[in-house]
Amino acid sequence: MKIAIIGSGNIGGNLGLHWAQAGHEVLFSSRHPEQLQDLVRQTDDKAKAVSVAEAFEANADVYLLATPFWAIDELAEVYAGEFGGKVLIDATNPYPERDGKMAQEVKDSNRNASEYTALKFSTALTAKAFNTIYADHLKERAFRDSDKLAIPFAAQSTKAQEVARQLIEDIGFDAIFIGDLSKTHIMDPDQKIYGKSTNAAGLRKMIGR
Repeated sequence: MKIAIIGSGNIGGNLGLHWAQAGHEVLFSSRHPEQLQDLVRQTDDKAKAVSVAEAFEANADVYLLATPFWAIDELAEVYAGEFGGKVLIDATNPYPERDGKMAQEVKDSNRNASEYTALKFSTALTAKAFNTIYADHLKERAFRDSDKLAIPFAAQSTKAQEVARQLIEDIGFDAIFIGDLSKTHIMDPDQKIYGKSTNAAGLRKMIGR
């Protein structure tokens, strides 16, 4: 699959490296793509560094949104129409102390964070994943044959669910489906499974399965 990484920091950068290693075509992006050459070199130049605009226009199969939460409104205003049924994996988290008033309003509303993203990118098929794991664990515990970490995920469509599951399992994690996006409150910051690193059995116990 062609995967465009929107926001190539600790989460997006590590995921892009893993997916490139797994054989996917990866586009790293940021406002300053010239600063992403080290990531490209780590893939033996199999990936590319592009601008955010180029990433959204790349006709990728999957988009990973791994920006600060405050950037969602700005990105959606410009690029929300680019998707046309493409899968968007939302790895963002609202932190009011970093993201300001809009993040606090989302946390205080009846919507959870993933539903907010899906509303803003309404033409995409949104899944939620990779927002609960520490960046160090994402980096260091991929591609394991045993003692795998479990990654919770949710999706609003069958296609998004299948794609998210594949991309989790392709890099050596166990994928645990939470449900549709309305179920993702437990994945948000300070909630039940946020920041919990455990195996599949442990995660299922936490969510009452």
